[in-house]
Amino acid sequence: ELTKLGRRMAEFPLEPMLSKAVIASEQYECTAQVLSSVAMLSLGGSVFYRPKEKAVHADNARLNFARGGGGDHISLMRCYDEWASTDYNQQWCFENFVQVRSMKKARDIREQLEGLCDRVEIDATVSKHDDDDFDACLKAITSGFFYNVARLGRSGEYQTVKQPKTVYIHPSSVLSKEDDPPAWVVFFELAFTTKEFMRQVAPIKPGWLVEIAPHYYQESEVEDTKAKKMPKSRRK
Repeated sequence: ELTKLGRRMAEFPLEPMLSKAVIASEQYECTAQVLSSVAMLSLGGSVFYRPKEKAVHADNARLNFARGGGGDHISLMRCYDEWASTDYNQQWCFENFVQVRSMKKARDIREQLEGLCDRVEIDATVSKHDDDDFDACLKAITSGFFYNVARLGRSGEYQTVKQPKTVYIHPSSVLSKEDDPPAWVVFFELAFTTKEFMRQVAPIKPGWLVEIAPHYYQESEVEDTKAKKMPKSRRK
């Protein structure tokens, strides 16, 4: 028998972890932001493009969305919300090296999710007014993706917290350029090529895990590694 949470999650035609993030956004009062992020995550990796002759411009445009922090999830949210603020302008997409077709698809998904929020009595317009306060959004995302968490080890490599294995931030992530990588991250999925890469990565605080998923994490597992000596440089 489905719990109330399960019944609400079942209304959304999304992967369960994304559905859970949408529903958790009600508790953290950031549904508008999380809907933008979730709609973009639903697309897979096909949001940005990088023409060879304009690679530097494309990289800079993408990193602009990352200014202010929050990793890939918040960058995707900023990208969508900026586009929406231009009244869905096509020229804006060209200037920012963003795929028009992907953005239109994200808008369709987001509008559908807004309608489904009404059905489960979640106010889709609730928003954090402070754009720099993205902890609430990342807590909502982590509520869905608490299985997908990794911590930075002393070797400078990330290890998944449960069923430990070595994983790496995908080169396409805005966090892959960080000189000071976050000690704890949540990721959307793992992709295996030459190594096991985390795709769509965001920084989190370890204390959130016990707050969000006390059935899954114990205090002893999520001691803040910042208190310990962190590596000065990480292995490539």
